[in-house]
Amino acid sequence: MSKSMKMACKTLLLRQREIAALLSLEECIAAVERAFQLQGEGRLGPPGILGIPAMEGGFHIKAGLLPLEKNYFVAKVNANFPGNPERHGLPAIQGVIVLADAGNGAPLALLDSIEITLQRTAAATAVAAKYLAREDARVAMICGCGNQGRAQLRALAKVRRIERVFAFDTNSATATRFAADLSAELNIEVEAVKDLAAAVQKSEICVTCTPARSFYLRRKMVAPGTFLAAVGADNADKQELEPALFADARVVVDSFEQCAAIGDLHHALEQGVVHRCDFFAELGEVVAGRKPGRTSEEEITIFDSTGVAIEDAAAAAMVYEKAMRTGAGLQVELAG
Repeated sequence: MSKSMKMACKTLLLRQREIAALLSLEECIAAVERAFQLQGEGRLGPPGILGIPAMEGGFHIKAGLLPLEKNYFVAKVNANFPGNPERHGLPAIQGVIVLADAGNGAPLALLDSIEITLQRTAAATAVAAKYLAREDARVAMICGCGNQGRAQLRALAKVRRIERVFAFDTNSATATRFAADLSAELNIEVEAVKDLAAAVQKSEICVTCTPARSFYLRRKMVAPGTFLAAVGADNADKQELEPALFADARVVVDSFEQCAAIGDLHHALEQGVVHRCDFFAELGEVVAGRKPGRTSEEEITIFDSTGVAIEDAAAAAMVYEKAMRTGAGLQVELAG
């Protein structure tokens, strides 16, 4: 077998710290936006998703194809165990991503999923905010001050000129640390708050990224013109937004079928607050220009984000291509 054929049989292994060094937030936002554009243009097939509940958490598998200069297949296997940090000193979310050549099936790379999941989720919110938040939005609210909350604020700051931020968490010490760290990092005013309703009323952008199982963001809290990104509900048992919000908002989702099954939209549909015929758009349709984003300064807009495979594919493909150019990671022969 020739040397070139041997190289084709090798799989690249990339650890979290290597991925963090290769994946900038700006590049991730651009890659995710491009993936949604391809989806909106009808150039992507439907993604696959499988969820398996476990005693203290659960597993989910998300898979899909992404046609770039090379055609990629991506499958992410993630575990979500919210109690891990306190009980075991482990991340709440961890897993692996398999990147394969969609032309011949060769396994190109195996990547740790933590950094990619963190950044691609925040990148999707940033893309949605670009099209759905008011251009003059300056005040943001972050509900849930863990690692995802931090990534969400960093991403929002890339697409809107955020000047003031309210940070809310059920653990007030976590919110305080978030405020101190992000104030210094982003050079903006970040305030930890305990009065959620008052802070939401003052906010023009609100991101919810918590593991809540019953809604806490109520319709009466939300002022006209607010953009809401509901990020935390990634299974049917989770919920962050009061269903009544969906009846009074322009709703955009990452995947309608997925959000109807496991997102906050799921609860609004189940309670009959909205119906399938009321559905407005998928984010890909908005990015591709097939449907409008925000249409007035006063309307409330909602992005229901459950996380779709094309986001993982976009980020993983970009990281893989950069790693191949720079020599990062470890090449192994899985069949050897």
